[in-house]
Amino acid sequence: MAGKDAQRQFSRRERQMMDALYALGEAGAAEVVAHLGEPEAHDSVRVTLANLEKKGFLRHRVDGQRNIYKPVVSRESARRSAMRHVVRTFYDGSPKRAILALLDDPRLGPDELAEIARLIEKAGSE
Repeated sequence: MAGKDAQRQFSRRERQMMDALYALGEAGAAEVVAHLGEPEAHDSVRVTLANLEKKGFLRHRVDGQRNIYKPVVSRESARRSAMRHVVRTFYDGSPKRAILALLDDPRLGPDELAEIARLIEKAGSE
């Protein structure tokens, strides 16, 4: 299984592939290419998918002559891992600082802020 160090070493392209596979559930290289909207990138997509499998982030099954790839780690688990990395890297390991930075986003409306407050209250009582 993929380790935390490998998670931090995703290239931008690898992240795009993982996002595509999370959106699609499972897919062959052709479906990933179509999802990315880059028909000229078929060979590089195949290579990157194989590399992600070697790193332990994907597994594949054979369907005829195609490899069908699927993420090994759930999207939610990957999100938590990425968030821990962001908090360590940009907020000196302080979740409070990261949350305060997110709360400063002008796109948050009153309903979203109320929901966040409710979730914080719930977390505090558990």
